Amino acid sequence: QVQLVESGGGSVQAGGSLRLSCQASGYTYRSYCMGWFRQAPGKEREGLAFINNRGTTTYADSVKGRFTISQDNGKYTLYLQMSSLKPEDTGIYYCAVRPPGVGWCPAASELKPRYFDYWGQGTQVTVSS
Repeated sequence: QVQLVESGGGSVQAGGSLRLSCQASGYTYRSYCMGWFRQAPGKEREGLAFINNRGTTTYADSVKGRFTISQDNGKYTLYLQMSSLKPEDTGIYYCAVRPPGVGWCPAASELKPRYFDYWGQGTQVTVSS
């Protein structure tokens, strides 16, 4: 059973930075696509940044240039470095993985929750102005 555990959320002022981590366990396939979604109050879950086992990254336009996704190869650990944070970045951040063995990530315009099978419990990020 695949389990994902996020950490690193918190409160920060606009312009600040935070780093989120996601530890995956129970995933035994070499190929994968993992990444981050955000859900703001009253809004749909939004795909932000994704990476596959080859290191190819995909970013939503809303975070490109401000957020950086990285991974600890072989350890199924994912990171999201968030800089220049804005109040609209506030929300619950979820780590997600595509179905086992799927090693490609959707295009930026198709980063939809329905393409991802496994989810973490989420970590809250609050950015104050």
